[in-house]
Amino acid sequence: QVQLVESGGGLVQAGGSLRLSCAASGRTSSSYAMGWFRQAPGKEREFVAAITRSGGTTYYADSMKGRFTISRDNAKNTVYLQMNNLKEGDTAVYYCAAQIIHRNYELPTYYSYWGQGTQVTVSS
Repeated sequence: QVQLVESGGGLVQAGGSLRLSCAASGRTSSSYAMGWFRQAPGKEREFVAAITRSGGTTYYADSMKGRFTISRDNAKNTVYLQMNNLKEGDTAVYYCAAQIIHRNYELPTYYSYWGQGTQVTVSS
């Protein structure tokens, strides 16, 4: 079992930055690949970024490349999402998730554990 708790969301102006954190608990949490997803009202859950268990490889949705950076600190059992140059379209609830399958990182169905989400609101 892995428990995930996100933090770091909030209200920010367009062009600003936020760093989200996802704290994982469980002795084997570093064995999981981790992903970030987001969901805006009335829309489906959308892949944002993912990182392998070692942190050696990262994946991004095309619209986030160059603006978002995913990283992890396995010693702290924490995954981060640095978001720069935020746009109003980035407004959503952001979720972190963990998977042991280690493939198809962009598909939410491959993730076994999810956090409760943190709200990010970008104003103009």
